[in-house]
Amino acid sequence: MSVRYRSLKGMKDLLPPESFLWAAIQSKARALFESFGFSEISTPLVEYAELFTRHVGPTTDIVEKQMYIFKDKKGDSIALRPEGTAPIVRAYLEHQLYHPDPYQKFYYWGPMYRYERMQKGRYRQHTQLGVEVFGATHPRIDAETIALLAQFYRVVGIEAFEVQINSMGCRECRPKFLKKLLDDLKPKKAELCHDCQRRLEKNPMRVLDCKEEGCQQRVKGAPRILEHLCRDCEGHFEGLKEALHQLNVVYTINPFVVRGLDYYVKTAFEIVSSALGAQSSLGGGGRYDGLVKSLGGADIPGFGFGAGIERLVLALPDAGKTGIRTDLFVAALGSKAQAFSYALVNKFRTRGVRTEVDYENRPLKAQMKKADRLGARYVLMMGDEEMDKGEALLRNMDTKEQKSIPMGDLLKRIKKEMDS
Repeated sequence: MSVRYRSLKGMKDLLPPESFLWAAIQSKARALFESFGFSEISTPLVEYAELFTRHVGPTTDIVEKQMYIFKDKKGDSIALRPEGTAPIVRAYLEHQLYHPDPYQKFYYWGPMYRYERMQKGRYRQHTQLGVEVFGATHPRIDAETIALLAQFYRVVGIEAFEVQINSMGCRECRPKFLKKLLDDLKPKKAELCHDCQRRLEKNPMRVLDCKEEGCQQRVKGAPRILEHLCRDCEGHFEGLKEALHQLNVVYTINPFVVRGLDYYVKTAFEIVSSALGAQSSLGGGGRYDGLVKSLGGADIPGFGFGAGIERLVLALPDAGKTGIRTDLFVAALGSKAQAFSYALVNKFRTRGVRTEVDYENRPLKAQMKKADRLGARYVLMMGDEEMDKGEALLRNMDTKEQKSIPMGDLLKRIKKEMDS
């Protein structure tokens, strides 16, 4: 059969059993983040494009090459959101969430859109999990949020990862560093990749983050921003390291960790996994102290991170084995048993038992095969003869043990059996 319509390039359907895994990841994230005092927030998929073109940074790859921008019927420029932080800052200001206390902590989960060259685990629509903390400047907040992301990866089953930290300086010390960086890299411009040649003129720090092997070789001897920090940034970075040590977070300092968005200052971090190959980043983030002010608010600091769920799933060792088992399959044979099981199945479901039934009155062998495909833990077998006797047969599909159960006590007895 030919398929007339297919999903757009870079857009991926989420299908069972992977959808069960995603639901489990989201549930674990919600429980963990709320235990850290975060509240869930959700923003629209579309925003005015200016929110990103002005405040994410006009020279970033997102704005220059990756944004989905279109005109609405009024002629306004609209964008599918490419990242989560700017929309949440917009919501924070629009709804005055800073009142009466600017210190607020949020987490989010949802799709982001970037028109980019697809790679393993990177799609044009991808799902991102993230957090934002407003109103705190202390490096302990940075360390605590980094520790939260590390703990999240452990909770979902990823143990082999590395926390990498750096400082991006601030508006005082970064310009001096950029001058030294340009002095070093401009003579090597012809040896850089096409993207880095463009970045060198508009956003030179991004050259340090390029994954092309040739560019990595060219920047090995480049100046390090950690050697050019002002006193305030230096003190903040020392405080970050001390706080991470207090939280027992093992980290490495990587001077090539720079975030791709213009609003980042001071702390930048990534969590990487060798399971992902060259594009090893699981998630990351940093401090963005000037962003709230640039969007028209007070000078309120911020810190956050974003983590791609598609990338996370790739790093899970048993991702392909995850699914939700059916608790009970009811195999009914005969018209009387079929009629009885129809109402019975509904009672089980309303009591939280994942229950399936065959509606076609097929032979027992065919129904047992279906139960096996569904991964049923138990099968309840009944026919018209069993109905007349007032009993049914319950089979444990793992141990193969079978026992008779009175028809009048099915709900209570089966729930007890499952809970034992």
